[in-house]
Amino acid sequence: MAKKIRVLIVDDSASIRQVLTRILEQDPDIEVMGAASDPFMAAKKIQEEIPDVITLDVEMPRMDGITFLRKLMSQRPIPVVMCSSLTEAGSETLLQALEAGAVDVILKPKIGAADHLAEAGMQIREAVKGAAQARMGALRRTSATDAPTAKLTADAVLPPPSGRAMAKTTEMVVCVGASTGGTEALRVLLEQLPANSPGMVIVQHMPEKFTAAFAKRLNGLCEVEVKEAEDGDPVLRGHVLIAPGDRHMMLERQGARYHVSVRAGPLVSRHRPSVDVLFRSAARAAGGNAMGVIMTGMGDDGARGMQEMHVAGAFTVAQDEATSVVFGMPKEAIAHGGVERIVPLEQIAREILMADKRH
Repeated sequence: MAKKIRVLIVDDSASIRQVLTRILEQDPDIEVMGAASDPFMAAKKIQEEIPDVITLDVEMPRMDGITFLRKLMSQRPIPVVMCSSLTEAGSETLLQALEAGAVDVILKPKIGAADHLAEAGMQIREAVKGAAQARMGALRRTSATDAPTAKLTADAVLPPPSGRAMAKTTEMVVCVGASTGGTEALRVLLEQLPANSPGMVIVQHMPEKFTAAFAKRLNGLCEVEVKEAEDGDPVLRGHVLIAPGDRHMMLERQGARYHVSVRAGPLVSRHRPSVDVLFRSAARAAGGNAMGVIMTGMGDDGARGMQEMHVAGAFTVAQDEATSVVFGMPKEAIAHGGVERIVPLEQIAREILMADKRH
């Protein structure tokens, strides 16, 4: 029998500890080995038994979660998923956590909201399972009562492409998908791009509110302009649009110009935003004028969409296993036959610029 993922929950709220325990133990592959109300209690439990994954609250008495995370990463790196309330200020703190070595970010479940708990529970379990697979070396270098919901495909949001490859008649547009480990991987990629790079649209699995802070942070680091996408935003050379958390983003074409559509919808491949939705929209709207990039992440979101982009004539690239924190998404895209090139993280920017010259 496969070994269960042993999780330590660290949160000063007893009710949150109870809800997270119920959510996680709905998955037969996950076992909650214990809970702690602050980092000092957590440290004692870790001395007794090392968990596979820690869920860590940000604001706690005696020591905050970020300080504990930094101490943990310097002494005994363990995959950590940060758990936060939905606030603008909290989103800035969560970016610090990702920079300090946290693998992923989840929102605290809203107690008593059954519909929310069903979706939140699925996403929390996915985040913990992704963290359990994280290669910490690659990371440093670069309803509570409902059963898991059936995984929907991009068909739930928009129909498949027609099958006819589109002629290369417009500027190239780059479509990127990432999940676990993607926040730092995207920073590495975007910092390498010059100001006149082709327009780019990105789906990074993150909760709502956090994507705005993430885009703002990247905008301060990069030559390209980075912003959280809004419905109707044009896709322009030298600009990067990041899908807002909890909304799907689609590429649309009007004449020779592209813009994005941002809208609500069901979870697709267990995510919203979904890489599959973005990639399918690119296959439909851009065909051979698009480039697809799939990066580090847990699961298979993007695998079918990248295959559809490939069939439609797009150039497709996947991040390699050695530089991926979790190789799940690139591996599945490769298995689906949609990937033309597999390269290390540090070479993806070069692939984009070379493809732009060829276009």
